[in-house]
Amino acid sequence: MSKIKNVMITGASRGLGKALALAFAKQGARLSICARNEEALLEVKKEAEAAGAAEVLAIRADISIARDVERYVALTEERFGQIDVLINNASILGPSPMPMLLDYPEEDFAEVIRVNTMSTFLVTRRVLPAMIQRDSGSIINVTSEAGNTGYAGWGAYGISKFAVEGLTETWADELSETGVRVNMVDPGEMDTDMHQLAVPDCDYELADPNDVVPVFLYLASEEAASVSGQRISAQEFAEGKGIA
Repeated sequence: MSKIKNVMITGASRGLGKALALAFAKQGARLSICARNEEALLEVKKEAEAAGAAEVLAIRADISIARDVERYVALTEERFGQIDVLINNASILGPSPMPMLLDYPEEDFAEVIRVNTMSTFLVTRRVLPAMIQRDSGSIINVTSEAGNTGYAGWGAYGISKFAVEGLTETWADELSETGVRVNMVDPGEMDTDMHQLAVPDCDYELADPNDVVPVFLYLASEEAASVSGQRISAQEFAEGKGIA
C-alpha cells in the first residue's frame, strides 16, 4: 500500500481473519480488529504489533448485534479518524456435522444467518456514510464456493453466503456513482478450524490462509480503485490469474 491505511477486520482472532490482520500489519496499516473470543484476539493484537502494524485496536464484539457494531465502529473512528478498508470476515459454521436442511434446527439456522449475514449488513451500513462523504473506501466481503453453488449438506452456512453475495452486488450497484467500491472474495478451502469442523474426514490438500491474502491487499490498494461488484477467487488470484 502506498500510504498507511486504516483497516477494519471482523472475525480476526483465527484462521483467515488472523492471516489478514498479520498481512496488513506487515504493510504498516492501522488495524481495528474484533472477535467474540477476547483472549485469542489479544494474542493476534500482539502478533500484529510485532509484525509492524502502525497501531492495533482490538475490541471484543458480537457484530451481529447492532449495539456492538455501533460501539466497535465508533471506537475505531474515534481512534483512527476514518475507516479506509472494511473486511467483513466474521462467520460461523453452525452445527457440526452440518445437518441436511430438512433436519436443520430452526434456532441454529437463525443464528448462522444472523452472524454471517446480518453482521455484514450491519457493519457495512454503519461504515458507509463516512466513506460516501469522503467519496472513498474499499469494502471486501468474504464469501464461499458454497455461497455461489448450492451443495447438499452445507445448510445455513452456504445459504448465508448466498445472502452475502447478494448484499455485495446490491451495495456495489447502489454505490456505483461514488468512489466507494464493494467486492467479494472466495478464499477457497483452507486449512482452518472451521474447515475441520465442516469436513472432518478431509483427505485432500488445503490452502494455507496466509497464501490467499494477496487479493485482499490488492483490493485495499489504490490500484483497485476502479474495481467494484466483482467476485474474485483468492487462490486463482494468488496463482497469477488476475481478475476477469
